[in-house]
Amino acid sequence: MKIATYNIENLFDLSRSGYEYEEYVPNTKAQWNLKNYRIKLKNIAKVIKDIDADIIALQEIESLVALKDLRLTLKQQGLYYQYYKIADNKNTTIKVAILSKIPFIYTKEISVTKSYKYRNILEAKFKIKNQDLFLLVNHWKSKAGPESMRIISAKTIKKRVQELGKNKNIILLGDFNSHYEENKIFVRKRKHNDTDGITGINDILATKKYKDRVENISLKNYAFYNLWYDTEVKDRFSYIFRGKKETLDNILISQELINSSGIQYISHSIESYKAPYLFKGKNIYRWQVRRKRPHIHKGKGYSDHLAVIAKFAVN
Repeated sequence: MKIATYNIENLFDLSRSGYEYEEYVPNTKAQWNLKNYRIKLKNIAKVIKDIDADIIALQEIESLVALKDLRLTLKQQGLYYQYYKIADNKNTTIKVAILSKIPFIYTKEISVTKSYKYRNILEAKFKIKNQDLFLLVNHWKSKAGPESMRIISAKTIKKRVQELGKNKNIILLGDFNSHYEENKIFVRKRKHNDTDGITGINDILATKKYKDRVENISLKNYAFYNLWYDTEVKDRFSYIFRGKKETLDNILISQELINSSGIQYISHSIESYKAPYLFKGKNIYRWQVRRKRPHIHKGKGYSDHLAVIAKFAVN
């Protein structure tokens, strides 16, 4: 079973909701129009089709309409996801979603706060070979905000995990806007470090204690293992910012998915999807919008993130 997460960079539909970013208001000088929308859908669908995950979590989708259009484009390319859901209870500008070949037992949205600064988390439960599997799809506050904002999202997840209980198959995935060792890299960044060095991903979700390869890991209580530790350091990236490789996108797994006789993570299967066409020189070939004003869509490119993939055995 292949599970992936992919930030597809601002997939907006062509209806005006009043919440769009300036350059995504449809049919203006920015040229976010039917032509460019179709190119964006086609390009993102190509990546998702090439990955061919059984379940893929998505970030930065504006609406259910955009999700359905992406799903239709995928079907036209030969990949059909029968099951889909978007976290659209709150009118945030962009949202998280899931496409799945496997039926849901249920889906629900988890509200972080009522503030529109925080995107809802999407929870989905699956039943696979009589085993329960819980996925929580995240898109935390960007680095435009301090770490205290990401900690609020992390605490919301921790509370939900405690409600689900111990010894459950739980995968936390998505764009956490956090390095897998955020606690190390942001200490000197005063703009982000407003928490005396405490981080959401490492401290609240307790990933910093567990850094050995998965064969040697033994988690306790409600700690999670970050799968980035299960691959070579040089391959640990899903984003490139000013020439520096980063891991904003993460897949975290619970104890049960390591040592289980049911659903089990396949050792060393974590990877970011690095197809050559997703790069332009040393950079990720993101969706191209002119930097200078007025911002104009160029009708080429994919996303500024790479998808992250992990495989699981179902015994």
